[in-house]
Amino acid sequence: MTSLPGGQQRYLNDIRTVSTLTPDQIYQIGLREMDRIEAEMLVIARHEGFADIDTYRASLKSNPKYRPTSAEQILDDFRQYIAQMRPKLPELFGFVPDSPVTVEAIPQFQAAMATHYQTGTPDGKRPGRVVVATSNFAHRSLTGDEAIAYHEGIPGHHQQLSVAQLITGLPKFRQHAHNSGYIEGWALYAEQLGKEVGFYQDPGSDFGRLSSELFRAVRLVVDTGIHWRGWSRDQVVEFFRKSGAVDEPTIQSETDRYIAWPGQALSYKLGQLKFRELRDRAQSELGTRFDIRRFHDEMLSGGVLTLDLLDARTESWIRAQKMAAASASVN
Repeated sequence: MTSLPGGQQRYLNDIRTVSTLTPDQIYQIGLREMDRIEAEMLVIARHEGFADIDTYRASLKSNPKYRPTSAEQILDDFRQYIAQMRPKLPELFGFVPDSPVTVEAIPQFQAAMATHYQTGTPDGKRPGRVVVATSNFAHRSLTGDEAIAYHEGIPGHHQQLSVAQLITGLPKFRQHAHNSGYIEGWALYAEQLGKEVGFYQDPGSDFGRLSSELFRAVRLVVDTGIHWRGWSRDQVVEFFRKSGAVDEPTIQSETDRYIAWPGQALSYKLGQLKFRELRDRAQSELGTRFDIRRFHDEMLSGGVLTLDLLDARTESWIRAQKMAAASASVN
């Protein structure tokens, strides 16, 4: 971006669609998050009898347990994880829409696409769809399936977008539009919710969850590296390789994505961190009156919002909860 006229300001404008943080602040957050996540990965690696993250990661790649033997096995994996999450949703939400979701393979003519979610219709006649990458299945790994199933399905994209579709009185753009900080931030936050309700029992799958989060933390460093710090393409690739977050083909395609789409890759991690921040704030302010179900309902009941508006809306909700509690105690 900085190679263009007014490039620095252009990049700041791109960041502003997600956050008020500066590029240097985002860069440092990325480094700190990488350190935190890698420390958690090391705990798993050592628990499994390995000295470091790299050797454990290599063992997962060679372990036949995590190598799919068919495309259908990958699809079954996703179906299993979504099915086991569904009965847990009442622990996390007060309102759980009865919106169907299916799992299907990406068609052959779109085989190069990544796993993604496609919204259904509000009446449920067309279900939401988690559309899964299964091509060249023998070269894929099952370790990331659980986190991706929660991200794309429930309680991630399907839950959030199903709620938005059913809210009355909202402008259509807040029901159907995509603000990446909100949409992708929620989905990455949702991956962690699986851990909170007792899933990721397999250490390889839990390592896959952390690998997914590490990938998004690396993005904070390399996106600001490219567009603010003057990094070359080779610098980005080398940083990615050292992180071990993703494989070589993904490194190459992702690097080109960040070059061509400044700021968008920041949205996942910055959005997730905003949801965590708001949750921590609400818990601190409300104490024993904090209810995770009501909090999550509040996060989704306004439809798609920019993160600064979500922050302001949550602050108003916290004040309203305090006032309601004070009024109840007086009465």
